[in-house]
Amino acid sequence: MKKTYIVAAIMVVAAIVLLINVAGESSAYSNFEDAARNGGKVKIAGQLAKDREMHYNPEKDPNYFTFYLTDSKGEQRKVVLLREKPQDFEMSEQLVLTGRMKDGEFVATDMLMKCPSKYKDEEIYIKSEKENS
Repeated sequence: MKKTYIVAAIMVVAAIVLLINVAGESSAYSNFEDAARNGGKVKIAGQLAKDREMHYNPEKDPNYFTFYLTDSKGEQRKVVLLREKPQDFEMSEQLVLTGRMKDGEFVATDMLMKCPSKYKDEEIYIKSEKENS
């Protein structure tokens, strides 16, 4: 067999393995109930419960931050983020957390924040101006 056929076959196998891994990582958002039932790694989208306490003590442990999140079904749970507290965290509109449930808490290893757009006020102004016309 020619070397080019062997190299091509190895590349095809590698591409298939890569696609399987990517497909396994891209999952739909879950909620706390599903995360507790599943027991595995999930992504949860929700909003920060701004009326509940947040705890971050960088002198003691800079990679330990706790807060409360309200999921898509309205359930609130304590979240332990195993990273530092992000800048402007309180201003976030939506959070997407990757992690798993452990002892009634959601332990997150990654987080994405959706922050307010700097054009939001401008968009509201344009809409209200059109309504007055």
